Amino acid sequence: MTTHTIKVLLVDDHAIARNGVRLMLGTADDIEVAGEAANAQEAMLLVQADEFDVALVDITMPGKNGLDLLRALRLERPKLAVLILSTYAEDIYAVRALKLGAAGYLTKDAPTGVLVAAVRKAAAGGKHVSPALLEKLASLIGGGGMATHENLSNRELEVFKLIAAGESLVQVGKTLHLSPNTVTTYRARILEKMGMGSNAELTRYALENGII
Repeated sequence: MTTHTIKVLLVDDHAIARNGVRLMLGTADDIEVAGEAANAQEAMLLVQADEFDVALVDITMPGKNGLDLLRALRLERPKLAVLILSTYAEDIYAVRALKLGAAGYLTKDAPTGVLVAAVRKAAAGGKHVSPALLEKLASLIGGGGMATHENLSNRELEVFKLIAAGESLVQVGKTLHLSPNTVTTYRARILEKMGMGSNAELTRYALENGII
């Protein structure tokens, strides 16, 4: 009986990170890294030119971030399973990634066995959800409510993290390719949504919730 080889697309702007994931997946005979991209634009060109079973996508990339790419991939290739592989803890992005149609969420410190199992599960049409994330989803479904930062849009969350980390509005604008006025508008929205009045409050919240 011939075993189907799972074709994987790696999307990460760091070559070292892609190399590490490729080596981890190389331990499995039924998984092949068939394409690599350093940004969303490259990833879209690859999926338009070839068929992949699973895409492993980083969150933070130049241009479109991983969640923007996830949304685009779901439209372009609805059958392509997209796993988010990020340095950020599940608490920050996992729920919103699953809402956008991700097949799962892994952090980059995941062991080889977990990564391989997640790729196989995603390729088979399942979802990789850790016990901690499953508990959180159950809480949300049961009316447990959302953490304040989960009420922010994806772009607002990016701005929030940078401000909470101590970057000036000018630095935030340069990092995210936004004008200072736009960053100021985002900051005002974030403070309003989170019921806070200063950057110091944002920083304290981010530290207490493991966001920075």
